[in-house]
Amino acid sequence: MSVEQFGYKQELHRALTFKDLLIYGMIFMVPIAPFGVFGYVWDGAKGMVALAYFIGMVAMFFTAMSYWSMSRAFPVSGSVYAYAQRGIHPVVGFFAGWLILLDYILVPSLLYIVSAAALAPMVPGVPGWVWIVGFIAINSLINLKGITFTAKANNTILIAEIVVLAIFVVLGLIALYSGQGAGHLTLNPLYNPEKFSLPLVMGAVSIAVLSFLGFDGISTLSEETKDGVDTVGKASLVALILVGSLFILQTWIAADLSQGMTFTSLDTAFYDTANLAGGQWLKYVTMWSTVISWGIANALVAQAAVSRILYAMARDKQLPALLAKVHPRLKTPYISTLFVALISLASGLWFYGDIDNLSRLVNFGALMGFLVLHIAVINHYMLRQKSRNLLMHLVFPVIGFCIISFVIYEMDVEAKILGLSWLALGIVYYVVMRVLLKRNVVLNLES
Repeated sequence: MSVEQFGYKQELHRALTFKDLLIYGMIFMVPIAPFGVFGYVWDGAKGMVALAYFIGMVAMFFTAMSYWSMSRAFPVSGSVYAYAQRGIHPVVGFFAGWLILLDYILVPSLLYIVSAAALAPMVPGVPGWVWIVGFIAINSLINLKGITFTAKANNTILIAEIVVLAIFVVLGLIALYSGQGAGHLTLNPLYNPEKFSLPLVMGAVSIAVLSFLGFDGISTLSEETKDGVDTVGKASLVALILVGSLFILQTWIAADLSQGMTFTSLDTAFYDTANLAGGQWLKYVTMWSTVISWGIANALVAQAAVSRILYAMARDKQLPALLAKVHPRLKTPYISTLFVALISLASGLWFYGDIDNLSRLVNFGALMGFLVLHIAVINHYMLRQKSRNLLMHLVFPVIGFCIISFVIYEMDVEAKILGLSWLALGIVYYVVMRVLLKRNVVLNLES
C-alpha cells in the first residue's frame, strides 16, 4: 500500500526497517524514564509505583493495538491526525491533530527543561537557558541530516541507556538482598492492601503515563518505512511491551529499596535510591543518564515526530503550506523541523521552572488524542467496513477508551482547564481557517 493511492506524492525517503522503528519507539519512551519522575509516582501511589506503571502499560497496550489497526488501513504520516481524519471525518481529524500537537510540540520543551533543571545543581555556573539552546541546536542538526542519520544516533544512545539500567538493576538487587530497604523483593510496589484505592493509583498513573508517551510516535514515520504495512503496528506494540516491562522492573526494585527512606526532594528520589544501591558514583551516573536520555535522545525523536505531523497537516492545507516543504537533497521536512526548534526554544524559556503545568498540558493532549484514535478504529472498521474481527476492532478500542477516560477523569482540575483552553484556541483557529480563509480539504478516503 502506497501513499499515492491517498492522493499524495512519495516525497520522504523510505529507509526505515522494523528494527529502526523499534529502536525509535524505545528511545522516544526512554527505558530509564522513571529515573526522572519516580518520586512523584511513588508519592502519588503511596509506594505502589510498579502497579502504576503496570496499569499504564495495560492502558497503552490497547492504544497500541488501535494504532496497529489504523496504520494498516492508512499508512501515511500524521499519526492520530491522519487516522481520525480518514477514519472518522476531516473535521474530527483536525481537532485530533490539534490535541496531539499539544503533546508533540511541547514535549521537546519539557524534556529540555527537565534536563536543564537536573544540570543546574551539578553545573551551577551555567544558566538554564544555555542548556536549552544547546540541546535544541544539537537535535535540530541531527534531524536535519535525515531520518537515517537520526536512526544511527538512536542506536548508540539506546545501548548506553540499557547499560546504565542494567547496572542499577544488578546493584539494586544486590543491595536489597544485602539488607537495604525491604531486604528483599516484596509485593508492596505492586499491591499494598493497606494503602490501595483505585482513584489514588489512577492519579499516579496520570503521572506515570508520561513515560509511555512516545511509542505512538512510530506511526508518524509510516511514509519512511520500507518493510510493509504491519511494520509500524508491530514495532509500536513490541516497543511498548519491552520498555513497559523495564519500567516495572526498575520501579519495583527502587520502591522496595527505598522503603523507610525520607526523600528531601521528589525530583531526586530515584537518584537518592541509586546512591543507596551503589554509592555516590551511581547517583551521578543515573543523573547524567537522565539528562542525556531526556535532553538529547528523547527530544531528538520527539522533534522528528512532531515535524512529520506538521508536515502532514500542512500538506492537507490545514496549516501553512510552508511547513510541508521537503528538502530536495536530505528528503526531510526541514521547515517543520526548524519551526519545532523555534517553538521549543520559546516554550522552553517560558515554562522554565514550571515543569508541573507543562507536563499536564503534554499528558492531556496525548490522552485526548488517544480517545479519538479508539473511536476512529470502531467507526472505520465496524461501521464502515463491517469488520467481523470484534476483538481488534471493537473490544480492544472500547477497553482502551474506558481506561484512558478514567485516567483523564482523575487528572486535577487545572490540567483539564489548561487542556480545554488549548482546544478552545483550536476551535478559534479552525473557524478562521474555514469561514474566513475558505479552505477545504479534499481527501481520498478509500482504504
